[in-house]
Amino acid sequence: MSKTDHARLEQDRLELQAQLDSQKTRAARNKLGQFATPTALATDILEYAGSILGNKEPIRFLDPAIGTGAFYSALLRAFPATRIERATGYEIDTHYGQPAAELWDGTGLELNHMDFTRQRASSKFNMLICNPPYVRHHHMANEEKGRLQLASMGAAGFRPSGLSGLYCHFLALSHAWMSEGGVAGWLIPSEFMDVNYGQAIKRYLLEKVTLLHIHRFDPNDVQFADALVSSAVVWFRKSPPPKHHQVKFTFGGTLAEPALSREISIPALSAETKWTRFPALNVRDRYTGGVVSDFFKIKRGIATGDNSFFILSKAEIAARGLPMHAFRPILPSPRYVKVDEIDSDKHGVPALDRRLFLLDPGLPEDEIRKQYPALYAYLQEGKERGLHDRYLCRNRKLWYAQEVRPPAPIVCTYLGRGDAKNGRPFRFILNKSAATVANAYLAMYPTLLMERAMKADPTIIRRAWEVLNRITPETLLGEGRVYGGGLHKLEPKELANVPVLELMDMIPTIERPQTQTEIFELVAAE
Repeated sequence: MSKTDHARLEQDRLELQAQLDSQKTRAARNKLGQFATPTALATDILEYAGSILGNKEPIRFLDPAIGTGAFYSALLRAFPATRIERATGYEIDTHYGQPAAELWDGTGLELNHMDFTRQRASSKFNMLICNPPYVRHHHMANEEKGRLQLASMGAAGFRPSGLSGLYCHFLALSHAWMSEGGVAGWLIPSEFMDVNYGQAIKRYLLEKVTLLHIHRFDPNDVQFADALVSSAVVWFRKSPPPKHHQVKFTFGGTLAEPALSREISIPALSAETKWTRFPALNVRDRYTGGVVSDFFKIKRGIATGDNSFFILSKAEIAARGLPMHAFRPILPSPRYVKVDEIDSDKHGVPALDRRLFLLDPGLPEDEIRKQYPALYAYLQEGKERGLHDRYLCRNRKLWYAQEVRPPAPIVCTYLGRGDAKNGRPFRFILNKSAATVANAYLAMYPTLLMERAMKADPTIIRRAWEVLNRITPETLLGEGRVYGGGLHKLEPKELANVPVLELMDMIPTIERPQTQTEIFELVAAE
């Protein structure tokens, strides 16, 4: 088959893909984790696979989630037909599988309309390339999760967490289909590198196979226009890792020509919980003191259940005749907070253009009906909207009661972008008001260590805030997680792990712990 024929077939495939995608809603494809691989990316991956496998060995190719055949098409373009000994694909969705089988008829592809996760490994393949379905765990029934966990344990010797997406099981089950020394390239969400459920996958990659290379795409260049995740290609060989093995981490650009590159040892990776810090950052100093959690307890802001109902302006409260003492001040969304230091009036209300208040009366409905008819009527409006039946509200003692979240002296924005105009993906804000915060923020409360220091030196909270704002963007981004389009998130535990060695130097000597054990004891006493 000539290059012209290959190009024509790929064009036919792209037209078929567009036609089949248009026959499904975006929501339906998202639920099934169906995100097609772009042609350029598929080509890049297959050419790179050839560089790993070498140029002599006959290719036995497997794609366990073949779709319309993006990777098979790239295989035909990247390698001569004489070298392809066998090509096999599985596709559970006949909506894509049957038209794909017709498209590739006569080219040598064995396309099976079956659920790959229910098949027994009957052959061995030395080149496994796959963009598995990204089905989130909450779209999978518990019975199905249990079946997949047992099957994964039998195939690869590890049991994925119940919070794992379907792609984790595809990776585990494929282990049994690979020949010794065979190579695999998995196009999967990069979130496994940071989240708790990814720990089992990372142990597999470090212990069961030789992890060769992880290339993470720049999240500002989303590989799939309709997927809200950033992606990575994970390469490994089915063989035990050699002694002193180094894993290549790359970022941005292409597989062959990345923007950043760094090699990391297996012991360093075993000790590191956040792999997305590589290659931008080096192996972290394993010093266990001087992290944010030594000085601040971090709580996520309040999830109200419905901000439009529970958070009102003073004008809205007055217009409805609601009692002001049933509300407490709350900071507006970070986009309305232009300053990094929030002052307040004599009542503790933030000195901001946008002043908002959180409904939290703390009285049972019968008492509210007797004492505050206007407020009772407002709560009935909420019931008519079905708020009391929503998950958060129905699990409260009082459906309209809010979490206890006192004003925090420092708050941190929860979401940010690596390319923010001010160069800071996350902002630390000094809160001198009595306002609580919603879940767009992380609330930072002094630990016992910091409280002791504040008694000795009341200015230390301001100086701590200044130190926090001097943390480099690279350090913060290295602890957080990233999503498609360059959106970064910083969870409480991730902020807690950010190193701030400079803060310990600020603690007055008389209050400063003398040993690491004392730090642990203070934190444990919280």
